[in-house]
Amino acid sequence: MKVNNSCIHFRGDVPCIPHKRDGVHCNGCLDFKPVEKRILIIKLGAIGDVIRTTPILIKLRKELKNAEITWLTYTPEVLSSEWIDNIIDVTIENIEWVKNNRFDWLINLDKDRLAISLAKSINAVKKSGFTMDEFGRCAPFGTSAEEHKWSTGIWDDENKSNTKNYMDEIFEICGYRFEGEEYILRDDLYGSVDWPIDHKKKVVGLNTGCGGRWVSRLWPEEYWIELAKMLKDEGIEVILLGGEQEDGKNKEISKKSGAKYFGHFDLKKFINLVNNVDLMVTAVTMAMHVAIGLKKKLVLFNNIFNRNEFYLYSRGVILEPEMECGCFYSPQCPNQCMRSLDPDRVFKHVLKLLK
Repeated sequence: MKVNNSCIHFRGDVPCIPHKRDGVHCNGCLDFKPVEKRILIIKLGAIGDVIRTTPILIKLRKELKNAEITWLTYTPEVLSSEWIDNIIDVTIENIEWVKNNRFDWLINLDKDRLAISLAKSINAVKKSGFTMDEFGRCAPFGTSAEEHKWSTGIWDDENKSNTKNYMDEIFEICGYRFEGEEYILRDDLYGSVDWPIDHKKKVVGLNTGCGGRWVSRLWPEEYWIELAKMLKDEGIEVILLGGEQEDGKNKEISKKSGAKYFGHFDLKKFINLVNNVDLMVTAVTMAMHVAIGLKKKLVLFNNIFNRNEFYLYSRGVILEPEMECGCFYSPQCPNQCMRSLDPDRVFKHVLKLLK
């Protein structure tokens, strides 16, 4: 019996989709599609980091139509099987599988120890991104694009002078040019929830947290309360967003401002809630990337990162503190510079974007 194990549909351990659909075997199948390139993407990262890397899939599918794409990640739940043939999470079994496999192109866009050690050991004809040097530390494979992205990670002055956004950087590492390709979010992540939201009004989501690592980005609680009141007085529906860490704070903001707060949820339900807003106000968080992926308007707070890193697809504005501060990439800000970002300034930009 003929077996086309080079076909992109072939699984090897279970029936392929054409066989399940039509009952055909390889020798009578009209859906034979030979794999021309086998690509492995390593982007382990946090949820937001993985989401903002998905635009590269659009370019890869355009340039390499018959490629078999595998993606190794800690957060497989946010990736779309419509764009990726093998979505695999980080397990011992999957690490062994990729280490004993052969790829035409390895793209490693992470710099942590697991990613760079795999990039060094995996059998691939071509390798892009980051590998491990002789001291076990992250190093670029060697192109100017890789050197650029690497140097902005180890030198503050190089990072501050950088004028490229994240998509420009990863596309260049892969030998392409970023042309506005959008984020890709799985359709089935949106879910279906009947929220008590008045959609006759404009709906603004206030995402009040920023995670536990970079608390220097936190905006004062009283500012969120003031902004929520101003928006409500303007006839805008205000929804508070956050995770378990922000639950107590959001309950207090809701109580003092009258903004709606429904609680904290799993990823699927959170994405569904974000999909119900017209505009999101947030610091640099996973919620920011979800909002961009859902094509929402965005008011983005930034104080510790290079603002050029972010690409908002002409749907948002980046607001930074009025005062100059030296808390660049600092977990905590000794000057509390975010207090100099006035609620009235944020309010005016929200209205401008909504109009």
